[in-house]
Amino acid sequence: MASENSPLLAYRLLGEEGAAFPLPGAGGPGAASARKLSTFLGVVVPTVLSMFSIVVFLRIGFVVGHAGLLQAMVMLLVAYFILALTVLSVCAIATNGAVRGGGAYFMISRTLGPEVGGSIGLMFYLANVCGCAVSLLGLVEAVLDVFGAAGYAEDYTTGAMMTFASVFAVLFNGCTGIMAGANMSGELKDPSRAIPLGTIVAVAYTFFIYILLFFLSSFTCDRTLLQEDYGFFRAISLWPPLVLIGIYATALSASMSSLIGASRILHALAQDDLFGMILAPAKVVSGGGNPWGAVLYSWGLVQLVLLAGKLNTLAAVVTVFYLVAYAAVDLSCLSLEWASAPNFRPTFSLFSWHTCLLGVASCLLMMFLISPGAAGGSLLLMGLLSALLTARGGPSSWGYVSQALLFHQVRKYLLRLDVRKEHVKFWRPQLLLLVGNPRGALPLLRLANQLKKGGLYVLGHVTLGDLDSLPSDPVQPQYGAWLSLVDRAQVKAFVDLTLSPSVRQGAQHLLRISGLGGMKPNTLVLGFYDDAAPQDHFLTDPAFSGHAGGTGESGSPSLSTLFPPPRAPGSPRALSPQDYVATVADALKMNKNVVLARACGALPPERLSRGSGSVSQLHHVDVWPLNLLRPRGGPGYVDVCGLFLLQMATILSMVPAWHSARLRIFLCLGPQEAPGAAEGRLRALLSQLRIRAEVQEVVWGEGARTGQSQEEEEEGDFVNGGRGDTEAEALACSANALVRAQQGRGAAGGPGAPEGGRDVGEGPITVLTFLYLPRPPADAARYPQYLALLDTLSRDLGPTLLVHGVTPVTCTDL
Repeated sequence: MASENSPLLAYRLLGEEGAAFPLPGAGGPGAASARKLSTFLGVVVPTVLSMFSIVVFLRIGFVVGHAGLLQAMVMLLVAYFILALTVLSVCAIATNGAVRGGGAYFMISRTLGPEVGGSIGLMFYLANVCGCAVSLLGLVEAVLDVFGAAGYAEDYTTGAMMTFASVFAVLFNGCTGIMAGANMSGELKDPSRAIPLGTIVAVAYTFFIYILLFFLSSFTCDRTLLQEDYGFFRAISLWPPLVLIGIYATALSASMSSLIGASRILHALAQDDLFGMILAPAKVVSGGGNPWGAVLYSWGLVQLVLLAGKLNTLAAVVTVFYLVAYAAVDLSCLSLEWASAPNFRPTFSLFSWHTCLLGVASCLLMMFLISPGAAGGSLLLMGLLSALLTARGGPSSWGYVSQALLFHQVRKYLLRLDVRKEHVKFWRPQLLLLVGNPRGALPLLRLANQLKKGGLYVLGHVTLGDLDSLPSDPVQPQYGAWLSLVDRAQVKAFVDLTLSPSVRQGAQHLLRISGLGGMKPNTLVLGFYDDAAPQDHFLTDPAFSGHAGGTGESGSPSLSTLFPPPRAPGSPRALSPQDYVATVADALKMNKNVVLARACGALPPERLSRGSGSVSQLHHVDVWPLNLLRPRGGPGYVDVCGLFLLQMATILSMVPAWHSARLRIFLCLGPQEAPGAAEGRLRALLSQLRIRAEVQEVVWGEGARTGQSQEEEEEGDFVNGGRGDTEAEALACSANALVRAQQGRGAAGGPGAPEGGRDVGEGPITVLTFLYLPRPPADAARYPQYLALLDTLSRDLGPTLLVHGVTPVTCTDL
C-alpha cells in the first residue's frame, strides 16, 4: 500500500489503477472505481457553474450601477488578479504529486501540516457552506421579487451605504468557485493534469463572460435601473422567462456545487481524524463511495446560515473565508518554493515565489479592506483551531514544510557562524552529556539542561559493538527512543549516538564529531564513577511513572520497554575505572572542559523544574574555586579553572528554579595569610565579574601544611609527585571534612558516614556543591589512585559537580 511517505517515483512506476498502488479517492468502498471524471466534466463544468452562480443574474447591475463601468472593471481585474495568482499556486502544487480527495484541503494540510491545514480546511469548508447559502438566498430573493427604491448610494435590500469594498465583496463572492474542480480531486481520473488545465480554462472563460456582461449592461441600461432593480435582466430580455430559468439553474447548480465540494472537504477532514468524534459521522459513505454523512452535515449547516437573511450581508463573510483559503494555498506554494526541497518539481512552471508572495499579500489586503471585523475574526478562529489541533496532536507522516524551511535557514546561518569570530564576551557552555542508561540519569539530564544557558546540549550514548561483525547498524533504530526521552524529560537537547568497540573510543568519536560548524560541544559532562547502586528514576519521576505500561502514546512502546533496567549492584560495567579517567584525560587533551556529576539524584525536584517553582526551604550553592588537593593562598589562587567554576555556578543561579538559592564562595586561607586581605581581593574580582555571592573565609585544618612545601609542584603530577599516597589520602579526607563542616554536615559521623545520615540543623542546607576537579596524573598507572582520591574528596557531600575548565570564559569589558 502507498502511504504518506511513499516515494513518488516508486508510486509512479509501480502503482497501477486497481493494482498494487490504487489511487485513493474519497475513501470507503468503491473509492477506486469512483475516479472516472474527465477534465471537462470534473473540473471545467463545476468551476464555471460555481463561479457564475447567482451573481450573473442578480448582482451584475448592482456592481455596475453603484461602481460605474470603470470601477467595476477595476474590481473585476483585481478579483481575477488574486484568482490568477492562486490558480498558479494550485497548478504548481497539483502537478507536484498525487492529489487525493479533499482538494485544496489536501494540498494545504500535506504542505503546512495538520495543525494549519486542518484549521484552514475547516474554514474553507465553512466558506463553501456559506457560498451554498448565498446562492439559495439569491434564488429566494428572485422568487419573492421584493424590490423597492432607496437612496442613491444605498443598498435597498439592507439600507447600508455602499462603498468600493462592499461592492467588491459582492462581486468577488461570484468569482470564488475556482476550487470547485480541485474539491472533486477524489473523483478525477488524473487530478494532477485535470485540476490545472480545467481551472485555467474555467477562469479564462468566466472572465470573458463577466467582461462582456459589464460592457453590455453599462451601455444599454440606465444607472438608476441598475441600482434600484437587481433583477433588471427580466425587464430588458427578449423573453423574460429565460432569465428566470437562468436564475433557477445557476442558483441550484452553484449551491449544489458548493454543497458537494463542502461535503468532500468535510469527508477528507473526517478521514484524517483531526477533530475526533465530532466529525466521525462524516466518514460514512455509500456503496458507490458518496460521502452522504458529510452531505447531511453540510446540508444542516446551510440551513443555519440561511437565517442570516440577506445576500449582501453574508457576501462579505463568505468572501473573507475564501480569501483566507486562497492565501493559505499561496502560502503553501511559497513555502515549498522557499524550502528548495529537491522533491518539489512541479511540471507546471509558470509561477515563482514572487507570484506566491504577491498572492498572499493581495488576499490579506483585500480581507481587511472588505471587512476588518470578519478578517480579524477569521484569523482568530484559525488560530484557535490550530491551537486545538496542536494540543490534540496530528499525524506526523504527512511531512511538514516548516521543517524544510527551518533546515534551509539553519544551514544558511550555520555557515555564517564563524568560529574565528568567537569572543569570550559571548561564551556559553555547549554540553555533551554521555549517558549509559537514562533510567538512572534523569536528574542529571535536567541539571545539564539548566547549565547550558541557551547553548548547545547534546545527549551522547555509546553502543558497544563492531559494525564488521553485525548484519546492520544497531544505532539507527535507537534514535526514536532517545528523541522520545528528550520530549518526555522536556529538555532542549540533541541526540548523538555512536557504535564503538569501547566506551572510551566512542566518547572520543562524539567529542570530535558532535555538533556542526560553530555549534560544537566545549564541555564534557559525565556521571561520577562510584559503587553506588543506580536508581530507576522512570519509576518515580512524574513525567515517566505515568507511562510505565507496555505502550505509550499512539500505541507506540513506552520508554520503560525501550531502555533496559538499571545495572544490578556488583554486576560488570561497560566502563572500567582506568578508561573512565582516561576519557576525562582525553577530553582535556582535546581542550574540552570537564564536569563530573555525583549524587544528582538527591537534588530537590523543585530545583530541577522548568519554572521558578515554589521552594519553601532556603538552599545554599557552595563553590570552592581552588584545588582542595593542592591548597594554596595568595592573589593568584583563582586560575582559569577557578573562573570557569565560578561561571558555571553563576549560570545555574540565573535559572528561575535556582533564583532563591544563595551562592556562597569559600576562600581558603593559608597558614601565614592574614584574614580579610584575600577576601577583599576576591570581592573586587566578583564585582568586576558581576557575580552576586557571599564570600566566606575558612582556615585549613589537618593536612593543609603538607601542601605548602609543594607550592611549585605541577598540578597534573600531584598524585605521582613528591606527596605519597598516604599523604594524598589524608589531604583528601581533610578537605572532605572541611567542606562538610561548612555544609552543616560535619556531625554526621565523619567522612565515612552514609549519605542519608546528615545533621542538617535549623538553617539553610547546601543543595549543590561545586568543586575544583584536578587534572588526571600524567602516568596512566596512577589513574585508579586518582579516582580513589576524587571519591574520598566528594564522598557524602550530597549533589556535587567536580569541574575543570581549560578555556577563558569571563570578561570584564563591555
